[in-house]
Amino acid sequence: MREWQDHELVEQFLRAHHIDTVWNEQIKPHISLYDFELGELICSQGESAAMLYVLIRGKVKVYTTSVEGKTLILSFKTPLELIGDIEYVRGTDIVNTVEAVSPVLMLGVPYRYLKKYGKSDPALLQFLLEHITMKFYAKSHSLSFNLLYPVEVRMASYLLSVSFDEADTMLEKKLSTADLLDAASLLGTSYRHFNRVLQQFCASGLVERKKGFLLVKDPEGLRELAGQNIYE
Repeated sequence: MREWQDHELVEQFLRAHHIDTVWNEQIKPHISLYDFELGELICSQGESAAMLYVLIRGKVKVYTTSVEGKTLILSFKTPLELIGDIEYVRGTDIVNTVEAVSPVLMLGVPYRYLKKYGKSDPALLQFLLEHITMKFYAKSHSLSFNLLYPVEVRMASYLLSVSFDEADTMLEKKLSTADLLDAASLLGTSYRHFNRVLQQFCASGLVERKKGFLLVKDPEGLRELAGQNIYE
């Protein structure tokens, strides 16, 4: 992670995303820019929360881990997305793990300045309310998706999500084979079943398994299989 301050650039991003009126003039000087690399954790489930992030470029993966150590993917997020909003409002530790699946740029402001200067600010409170209610809707959808749809649909959706950025252009089109075990866990299936479905995808020409990585060959075929049931 890299943090730096550039108030003029921050103002440009705020205006570009139409959120410049959300932050009052006392909070704005405390907003910084944060870079995260692909694969880097933005925050981890159970850790103490101290920062509200606004995703303005790139894509992140949100997943949860049970007490038994099992993980389950919840969603992929693209701009404009808040991270740490629920924790700020409820005063709790971080609820879910958030990981960058592409190079990511965030705006970030520490909770202490939000509490000091924005605790009773109507514009900020309305902004948080809108995003938090959207998250409850999205979580309900993602849980239904994991419960109701077969692994084939979930895998197609997952491969699309990790292969495309917010502009619908290819990222790297590939997934390291070292990540396949984690992918199976995130999709809520066994590695054996995951491999069977993967073999079907390879035989159908949707993906190609090469030494060290899995290459997406037919994104449109994956999209057809996934339908509208994308984790995003």
